[in-house]
Amino acid sequence: MMEVLNFLEMVIDCRQEKKVLHKMSDVIAIVFLATLANADEWVAIEIFAKEHEQFLRRYLELPSGIPSHDTIGRVMAIVSPDFLQKFKSLWSEMLNSDEGDKLKKIFALDGKTQRGNANVNQDANHIVGVVDEDGFSIAEVCVDEKSNEITAIPKLLDDLNIAGHIITTDAMGCQKEIARKIILILI
Repeated sequence: MMEVLNFLEMVIDCRQEKKVLHKMSDVIAIVFLATLANADEWVAIEIFAKEHEQFLRRYLELPSGIPSHDTIGRVMAIVSPDFLQKFKSLWSEMLNSDEGDKLKKIFALDGKTQRGNANVNQDANHIVGVVDEDGFSIAEVCVDEKSNEITAIPKLLDDLNIAGHIITTDAMGCQKEIARKIILILI
């Protein structure tokens, strides 16, 4: 990960040097890390940075502290899109390497009723699926007609290798037995 963050030092900073308080590479890193945490606007990114300043200081210099949301917006407006694309490519390469295996992923368990497959003789299929943070379906199981998600989730979990990752579910999946099974998977 440090190799990817070090790439940010290569950014071309065209700001007037005497007026610069925050390193451009620090600002880009803050924006990147905050967006990984689902911050999607400059104010939210500033709040993220302030809440995680101690963590950020392990990787970034932050000579003048955390930049304001206005500064973050101004800096990001002048960063070359090509540079950001190269940075994103480096990040993707790292995720697909052995180093990427060390990062935890988020998997969501949820039930859905499939549309368009019901008819006079049959109700619509109801499935329970696991989706990763990128929106890809990892696995799914059809719920028996006289059953529900509570019985289908344990079957689905038995067939997955998601040990060490973060697993989320809605209220239907918050049953004691399901929670125990998830905890056992994580160990």
